Amino acid sequence: MRASYEGAAVLAVHCSAAHTFSKSPQSAIRLLEGLGVEGDAHNGVTVKHRTLVRRDPTAPNLRQVHLIQCELFDELRPARFTIVPGEIGENITTRGINLLALPTGTKLQSAAPL
Repeated sequence: MRASYEGAAVLAVHCSAAHTFSKSPQSAIRLLEGLGVEGDAHNGVTVKHRTLVRRDPTAPNLRQVHLIQCELFDELRPARFTIVPGEIGENITTRGINLLALPTGTKLQSAAPL
């Protein structure tokens, strides 16, 4: 299934080589198929999240790239939570894509040539 998201955008990209809660803004990140974000602490074939590593360090890494839609930040603002991109550990901050509604296995791609 192909869906078009008119006006959808990547607002920011982030990476952190250390296991920190927030990630540093980057001008660009490189996604490595089957691994995740190059240079990110969660990059790899097996789990990197500390709690999951304690359970089974050989388990497959199903959380290689973390995406958050900035509409979540908008929803939290009235409750006096001020969150900026990268602050909650996402690698990619989007606008205009309902990430929570995407089925498992969805592949996102840029409409513009890279």
